[in-house]
Amino acid sequence: MAYVITEECLACGTCAEQCPADAISEGDIYVIGDECLECGACVEACPAGAIVEQ
Repeated sequence: MAYVITEECLACGTCAEQCPADAISEGDIYVIGDECLECGACVEACPAGAIVEQ
């Protein structure tokens, strides 16, 4: 199970702050990299519900 960040991303940075693997990087919307541990911490942290299973 991999996660992706959708266009609903607010670019607030909350997901990146919660990521234990530092797998989330900034951009127009944030992006989850290959370092992702698939722990789901970012999903729970996202206030916009913009992180979904791929």
